[in-house]
Formats: sequence, C-alpha cells, structure tokens
Amino acid sequence: MTCRLQLTRYLQLSQMRAELERQADALLAAHPDYQRLRTVPGIGPITALVILAEAGDLRRFGHHRQFLKFCGLGLAKSQSGACQSRERLSKRGNARLRCALWISAMAAVRMRENAFRDKYIRHVAGSRGRDLQP
Repeated sequence: MTCRLQLTRYLQLSQMRAELERQADALLAAHPDYQRLRTVPGIGPITALVILAEAGDLRRFGHHRQFLKFCGLGLAKSQSGACQSRERLSKRGNARLRCALWISAMAAVRMRENAFRDKYIRHVAGSRGRDLQP
C-alpha cells in the first residue's frame, strides 16, 4: 500500500514538472538569454528559469568573473600568518544560483558525450592521488 502511494505521488510530481517545463519553455522561448542557456549541456527549462530569475539580466555582467563572484563561485584564498591554504570557492553569493549551476554541471558531467565531461575527465586524471573535495 505504501509503495503504491509513493509511486502515485512520484507520477503526480513528474506530471507537474513536465507542465512546469512546458510553461517555462512557452514563456521564455523568445528570450535570448534563455535560448543561450538552453544550449549548455545539463541546463533544462526549469534550471534556465531559475538562473534567469536569480541572476536577472545576464548582460549586466561585463566579465565572466563578475558573474562567478555574484554566484559565489569565485576562488578565495585563506591565509593566517605563516599558514596558507589552497584556494576554495568563496561561497559568498547567491546560494540558489550556485546550487542550480552546480546541479547542472553534475548533470553535464554524467552525460555521455559533451565538452564538459571531457574536460572533467582530464581534470580528474591530472589530479590522481589528490583529494578533489575541499
């Protein structure tokens, strides 16, 4: 009985997500930033909608580093006296936007063939023996 309830709820949520995707696509189909975001592997209609809602006009950022800093994806170095650590994400930015971009990147890495996956595999191969997690 519980399994059927869970399955029914999952199907309802899947239908709601599909409807939301259709609405986002219909609403933003003519928006140039939306069209550009949809060409990036891992970014679907809902994620593109979240990115545009959280970031606003993407053209206001003169350089990609400004956008990265706005998202909290810029690098920050932690230093104290003689102790120096390696660079990490600053996480001083829009958390929802950072989460949407992170989930999209992970989806792109899991896809079979795209440039993101190839670059990720080269990066991981170059850092064997080192922990990639901060």
